[in-house]
Amino acid sequence: MASQSPVRQETTSISDFSLKGTDDRTWTLADVRGERGTLLMFICNHCPYVKAVIGRLVEDCRALKAEGIGAVAIMPNDVKTHPADSFENMKRFAAEHRFGFPYLIDETQEIARTYGAVCTPDLFGFNSEGSLQYRGRVDSAGSRPPTGSERPELREAMLSIARTGKGPVEQFPSVGCSIKWRQ
Repeated sequence: MASQSPVRQETTSISDFSLKGTDDRTWTLADVRGERGTLLMFICNHCPYVKAVIGRLVEDCRALKAEGIGAVAIMPNDVKTHPADSFENMKRFAAEHRFGFPYLIDETQEIARTYGAVCTPDLFGFNSEGSLQYRGRVDSAGSRPPTGSERPELREAMLSIARTGKGPVEQFPSVGCSIKWRQ
C-alpha cells in the first residue's frame, strides 16, 4: 500500500546518527554533512517506488555533490519480515546502482523514528544550518517512467537550499511504500 510523506515542517532539524554502511564502516552525520546542505534519504531495495526513481536519485546526488550538498541513504525496514532489504542485498543494490553516497542500515529503526520517516523514498533536504527546507519527491514522474518533461524538483530544491539556505514554497509529497516497522 502506498504512503506519502507529510508536508515539510521547518521546525524539524537535522539529528545525529551512527549507522553501519554497506562498506562496513560506521557513519555519522558529520561524515556525510555537506558544506551547503545535506540530503537524507530513507530508501530500501525492494520498493517499486524506489526502484522507479533510483537512477534519477543517484544522478541528482552526483550533481548536488558538486554544489556542496552531502547525501546519505538510510534503509529503515525490518529485514526479518522483508529479507529483500537485508544488509547483503543493500550491498548489491548500492553496487548495482553505483551509489556515490553511503547506504546505511537503521537496524533499530531509531533514526527513521527520530526523523518521522513514513515511506520509501522519504527525502529530507536540510540547509547548512541543519534546518529542514525540503521534504518532497524526486520529480513529477514519481514511479512512472520519466518522459523527459518532468521538473527535477529535488535537484532544484537542493540547489536553491545550497544557494539561498531556503527550499521552495511549493513542495509535493513523496509517495512510496510504507516503512516496514518491527512488531
